[in-house]
Amino acid sequence: MSTEPETTEDTEPGTPGAGQAPDTVGGGTGAGQTTETAGAGKAPGAENAGQGPEAEAADVDTDAGESSETEGTEAGVGQKPEAENTEAAAGQKPEGEAADTDAGQKPEGEAADTDAGQVSEAEAELRAQQAERERIEQRKAEKKAPIESGTKLSGKAADLLAAVRAVESGEKPTTVFEESRPAPRRSAPEPERRPQPVAPQPVAAAAPAREAVQAVRQVLAEGGAPEALAPQVATALGEGADVQLRADPWQLLRAPGVRPEQADGFARSLLGAECGPDDERRGRAVTGWLLEQAALAGHTALEMPALLAALAQRGVLEPDSAVQDAIAEGEALVFQDALEDEAGATAPTAAEGDEGDVERPVRVLVGLERYAMAEESLADGLARLVNSVPKQDGSAEDWERAAAAAQGSTVELIRAVAGQGLVLHTGGEASLAEPAALLNAARILGLRAWAATHGPIGRGRFAALLRRSGQAADVPGRADGTPAGRGGSPVATVSGLLAGVEGPGRDADGTLDLDLLVVLDAPQLDVETAALLTESMPDGARLVLAGDPAVLWSVGPGRVFADLLAARICPQVASRRPDPGPLGELVSGIGVGELNQVEAPGKEVVIVPVRDAGEAVHRTVQLVADSVPRAIGVPAEETQVITPGHGGAVGTRALNAALKERLNPGPGRFGGFDPGDRIVHSPAPGRALPGRVVTADAEGLHLSCGGETVVVPKERVEQSVRHGWALTAHQAVGSRWPAVVVVLPGDAAQALSRPWVYTAFGRADRHLSVVHGVEQALPRAVAEVPAKPRTTRLPVLLAPQISGT
Repeated sequence: MSTEPETTEDTEPGTPGAGQAPDTVGGGTGAGQTTETAGAGKAPGAENAGQGPEAEAADVDTDAGESSETEGTEAGVGQKPEAENTEAAAGQKPEGEAADTDAGQKPEGEAADTDAGQVSEAEAELRAQQAERERIEQRKAEKKAPIESGTKLSGKAADLLAAVRAVESGEKPTTVFEESRPAPRRSAPEPERRPQPVAPQPVAAAAPAREAVQAVRQVLAEGGAPEALAPQVATALGEGADVQLRADPWQLLRAPGVRPEQADGFARSLLGAECGPDDERRGRAVTGWLLEQAALAGHTALEMPALLAALAQRGVLEPDSAVQDAIAEGEALVFQDALEDEAGATAPTAAEGDEGDVERPVRVLVGLERYAMAEESLADGLARLVNSVPKQDGSAEDWERAAAAAQGSTVELIRAVAGQGLVLHTGGEASLAEPAALLNAARILGLRAWAATHGPIGRGRFAALLRRSGQAADVPGRADGTPAGRGGSPVATVSGLLAGVEGPGRDADGTLDLDLLVVLDAPQLDVETAALLTESMPDGARLVLAGDPAVLWSVGPGRVFADLLAARICPQVASRRPDPGPLGELVSGIGVGELNQVEAPGKEVVIVPVRDAGEAVHRTVQLVADSVPRAIGVPAEETQVITPGHGGAVGTRALNAALKERLNPGPGRFGGFDPGDRIVHSPAPGRALPGRVVTADAEGLHLSCGGETVVVPKERVEQSVRHGWALTAHQAVGSRWPAVVVVLPGDAAQALSRPWVYTAFGRADRHLSVVHGVEQALPRAVAEVPAKPRTTRLPVLLAPQISGT
């Protein structure tokens, strides 16, 4: 397939392969019994599909900006926008296939009942986003007065620009930001209260007025752009969108999916002879667009040389002036971060009393205010947790008794949480027993302890694990009298917790009404979600971030969990519980770069070689509909297909069409859907919820997602709902199914990496079939292609705030 990357971080599609492999029927052959196995050994070679560590300029252009096959509402001059929305990662947030649940299959232990009047996932996400916006506005208000557009800079902003010019000219830069002194440890009984986020209130989706959309549509028509872009442009530009667009046609780049060359054509049509490549409006708009594309690729900022190179590649004649204009107009922020030596220490400064200053090496970064503020807020919140002394909930002897009653690394986890406000826990699926034991022990001690998962499937699985391990106490109701936990379990989803529709609710200060929060699937936290989460923690509470560091990183910008592990600012507990069986052995080997052949006497792992795309689709349908149910005993509705991308002959669209025809044929009367169809719903950028179609009426398409009823308005169906028999790895992360079929067509080689393979293979509980057409590219990707680097500032922001660092 011309693999349509599931994320802007993935490499460009490869060339379809035609490797010949003997025909092997799936579902009836063990891993060691096929002629071509996933564990064919590590092949030597140096193919690294564009994964160079510091090609940041290329990352901006190729990964985030150039991938025309990445889905989003992609529409340019003279072309109709593609209606399909990026799966939860690519179009709006990279790698956004963060799928959480399949409501059609009842995950083990998941409560099916739904509270009356339960707010939908879409409304919950809107609430969380609204709270995030309010928090950022509050932080912005605390800063100095903003620089008005077009005015001269002074003070710190002028110093920043001077520093940028100094670095670019080779001169010694001045120090712009002074490092703050480490915050002293303080006791919880007398905390220094910080401004806290208020509990989110229900909000409606902010739709632009019809008159505003019509005015924008008229301007788009004059410039030859698709009129279907009008609602998006009106939403992005806000009040007076038509006037703004006429005055600066390159503002069209603010609409999702529009590219610079398309905005250039629109500008030429509107401006005529006034339009030129040296127009400062173009340089400023392309700068912002490149920073947005970098965020889609996971970066929270870009190094100045990478940004300047990308601007030059985009035809901006004076990249330096374009960046400075964007900074002066408040559309971007610039930072100087001190570089660290190889040992992790900051570069030396002048000795006390030495008159000559020692030059301090720095890197100059440029980023969007949205992510800069979120990363600052996250660093503040984490530092507050680390530097605070937890409340004395239970005596030291009580905590020690709880630890003594535990086993293995659970002992270390309980002891770490007893005395620290922030603890990191790492491990695979089997390690979830340790946070479960911690949660039960904390509730026995009387703590208001809660867990939060990435999605509903994870919520149901962890709730079942709590019940099996002996949940300590009933979950109390919330202050407003509504039930706090689903099925009587103290487990919520992160989005539901932050939106206030799940979990304990918030106290009078606006913080979460709890003493201990264990966040599972922590690698899926982006900087904005993590910032809101940490600022929602009350003083003296304990936060445990738990997850598998080998899985794919978050949908949104940042690498929060990885940055915290590298920073070593708090206790880290590594689980010693291995994942059991042949699947556990296979996935554990992938995590350390080894694709081993494993013995699978119970057909836990089956390899199905294929020669071409057509055979790959045929074998996939055969496995799901016949072989796996017959040989393994897992029905089709509990089998999930995972493939690298959406487009092409073996992408999710092609596979879903073939699977629908076999498993639930129908005319697609409701926007292409029929009752019983498996779907994945994206209520907001970065969110994807598997479920099933129930019915449709005048209100819209009725879905069942994770035991909850969701109604998608008919005008939103085409953008936010797609068939879900086949998902991408990013949509599947955070969920597991009894059986998984991973499809690797011949041209998917360049889309593969160790985290992708680890995540895809690790979604299977009982059985994994691999439709294998990439030959040696699979072991090569596992051995040689790590996660692509992301540029973030979190470690630098944390260092001066943590006591003793």
